[in-house]
Amino acid sequence: MADLPQALDRELAALLGPAWLRDESERLTYAYDNSRQLAVPDAVALPATREQVLALVRACRAQRVPIVARGRGTNTTGATVPVAGGVVVSFERMDAILAIRPDDRCAVVEPGVLNGDLQRALQPHGLFWPPDPSSAEFCTVGGNLACNAGGPHAVKYGASRDNILALTAVTGAGALIHCGSATTKGATGYDLQRLLVGSEGTLALIVEATLKLTPLPPERRALRALYRDVAAAAAAVARLMAQPVTPAALEFMDGECVRLAREHMLANGGGADLPAAAGALLMIEADGDAETLPHAVEALACAAEGEGLLALDDAADAAASARLWAARKALSPALRTIAEGKINEDVVVPVSRIPELVAGVQALARASALPIVSFGHAGNGNLHVNILYDPADAAQTQRAQAALPQLFALTLALGGTLSGEHGIGLAKRDYMPQAVTPPTLALMRQLKTAFDPDGILNPGKLLPP
Repeated sequence: MADLPQALDRELAALLGPAWLRDESERLTYAYDNSRQLAVPDAVALPATREQVLALVRACRAQRVPIVARGRGTNTTGATVPVAGGVVVSFERMDAILAIRPDDRCAVVEPGVLNGDLQRALQPHGLFWPPDPSSAEFCTVGGNLACNAGGPHAVKYGASRDNILALTAVTGAGALIHCGSATTKGATGYDLQRLLVGSEGTLALIVEATLKLTPLPPERRALRALYRDVAAAAAAVARLMAQPVTPAALEFMDGECVRLAREHMLANGGGADLPAAAGALLMIEADGDAETLPHAVEALACAAEGEGLLALDDAADAAASARLWAARKALSPALRTIAEGKINEDVVVPVSRIPELVAGVQALARASALPIVSFGHAGNGNLHVNILYDPADAAQTQRAQAALPQLFALTLALGGTLSGEHGIGLAKRDYMPQAVTPPTLALMRQLKTAFDPDGILNPGKLLPP
């Protein structure tokens, strides 16, 4: 049995009953996330109410026991791995959609609601919540808020921080706070709800969220543009983002990604329409009503044209759109066929610096003798750089680990930042002093102390020791 103060163990067992997990096999289930790092917690709490969360935090604070909040563990940075032991608080039982208010374009939810379930509940009202990470069917709204999740449609609709109105949360001091209001305008003090979004459970535990909703677009159309090289595709991205029609999605794949996707699709009975000469690909999506959508598509197609364009395909219906998106969806399976190990970092640079980022990544791949591929949300300058290697090969593993700080140094030199939507967690924590100035980092530490005076909330994450 893991070591916890006996008084705390008795208190929380009385509070939570069978939702207080102490068996090792049960604790192991909550010991890891999608970073594949692992640390077994001393106990797991499954609260069902905010009152239980409040009592739990106060009890743990009295005993100086660490608390790690957890959604479904889909994050890739180790943010929910309990490296300091203590109690993992899983919000899986707090999964109620408390209210959908179409007239106010908002929904009130508990943190354990799955993103996909929320979207299905909103659809009959003609609304959606814009954050759409690739794990939407499995990740929670609380987890989305914790790391400021985005997705392909963030280029037009914003990430989680842009789509939150109010939060109720329990601080590390054991105080229940209410931040923001169910209005789209507000000038009443500090913008604490947006501060909590992206804080990775280091400041407070979210127990309720009021989300800003958006009307579902009546129609969507997709374009796929193939380019001779990355420079031509990046120039097209700049043109697409400079003209008045904002694309609903703008996804990028470098030449290696296109090759891998093509080979994977050919092996599975498709892919012949991806020419071998393609050095880069853009997936461009427009949305709107039947009257305005053709004009939006025309404007985006015009911006996509230019030097280096090999082909521009327009999807006239949903089936054609699915075929165009097939190359993008084939990418992850294709990556798994060439390497067991993958370091996936979601760096961000100004859109105009994408050519330099990709060129630098290609040079890094050559220098490290490893496949490194780039794809992602070009409209935000947010590229997922995947360093591929064999974990069983010590030399490859060493080269992959050595490539990581070089990638971050390149990103920061281009005026970018460490993460667009995955967060910092453990994976990028030690690079924070390179990404922010010493006075800024000191202010972050002061905020941490104000919210969590004893440092019990997710210790060891986001801020370096």
